[in-house]
Amino acid sequence: MFTNKDLKNMIVPLFFEQMLVMLVGIADTFVVSYVGESAVSGVSLVNSFNTIFIYLFTALASGGAVVISQYLGNKDQENTAKSSSQLLMFSTVFSIVLAVFVCVFNQKLLSLLFGRVESSVMQSCITYLRISAYSYPALAIYNAGAAMYRSMGKTSITMYISILANIINVIGNLIGVFVLHAGVAGVAYPSLLSRVFSAVVITVLLFNARNEAHYVKKWLFRMDGALLKKILNIAVPNGVENGIFQLVKVALSSIVAMFGTYQIAANGVAQSIWSLAALIGSAMGPVYITVIGQCMGAGKKEEAVYYFRKLMKWTLVLSIIWNVLIFAVTPVFMQFYALSSQTKQLIIILVLIHNIFNTVAFPYSGPLSNGLRATGDVKYTMIVSIASTVLGRFVFSMLFAVYWNMGVIGIAFAMCLDWTIRAVIFYHRFRSQKWMEFQVI
Repeated sequence: MFTNKDLKNMIVPLFFEQMLVMLVGIADTFVVSYVGESAVSGVSLVNSFNTIFIYLFTALASGGAVVISQYLGNKDQENTAKSSSQLLMFSTVFSIVLAVFVCVFNQKLLSLLFGRVESSVMQSCITYLRISAYSYPALAIYNAGAAMYRSMGKTSITMYISILANIINVIGNLIGVFVLHAGVAGVAYPSLLSRVFSAVVITVLLFNARNEAHYVKKWLFRMDGALLKKILNIAVPNGVENGIFQLVKVALSSIVAMFGTYQIAANGVAQSIWSLAALIGSAMGPVYITVIGQCMGAGKKEEAVYYFRKLMKWTLVLSIIWNVLIFAVTPVFMQFYALSSQTKQLIIILVLIHNIFNTVAFPYSGPLSNGLRATGDVKYTMIVSIASTVLGRFVFSMLFAVYWNMGVIGIAFAMCLDWTIRAVIFYHRFRSQKWMEFQVI
């Protein structure tokens, strides 16, 4: 169903798109570092909280992508368009509700989570989160549209949109901080503008009926309960899994906030570099959903096995090359950050720990799990991921970071332990072929 050229045409644009998305976080922390370490700390803490909602939108879009991919594989054009429209409708409503909630309870949420931080850090948190919440609907709408294009294998479209959006974001950051001297708000508003731009452009493009998956106006204002249920059957377990995962990360951020400003800043910058290092896994995840989803929708289970194995090999090889490269250039990155030498040294250690395990464990704990979800095997992946996150990452973070006094390095080791546990279990699940028993459409 997919030639090597087809796969490369999906992977390469996704790689560059995901790289541009990751550079948004790096650009924010890089530019805001010139405001001060309190600002860097505030942005990094809020980003860990924001990721809860971002992953919820991603989970919803992924649920839609699985259903849309299977309908595409089944050559069912009517339900492809209908499920696309239902995805946009529900994503918009859901994101608006969450945005209003965060705007109303902004300060109370931050006080509950990060109440022990210095007052200057808290003020940065409040400003950054309020502006970030305004962008939730735009982010959800873009994610829905991007999921549709990826389901069709047309990943170059989302890449071009990301290029333009990131140009807006970077130029806005420079103007906001160095020209307007707006501090944290100077990097928050450009992110909002870039997300609104992306949402508007991709939505306009997807009203074109020549696309295999496109929006139909009449299905944007009425609900198809049966079809929406199919999307939510994938999205809800994925959302619960990602929601708990991010709640654990926020809880760990609260622990990080106890270790002092330099460790908070190091952890925040390291997470931006980690996101860049994890680029291969982020890019390969949607490819698994498209390829495996279309194979299963067409009823070609043996082809699904073939592509599972092929994509696993490609992910592993590409991860090795990319993670080695990112670690090699990390000391160069540090020359451009306005941070103390102690903070920079800690960042390099954190990146080394992350990249080793991101190479050998994450390809099987992350992208492979997306392939399993594309078959409809969502409850199993949810249970395993939640158990591994809570018992592996959270419990061992407490032991390593607090009890054994390892600080943020201990939290990094616990994260890697979580990946390793999931990698072993998900690979065994693939080998068992129990995922073949599920039916989405």
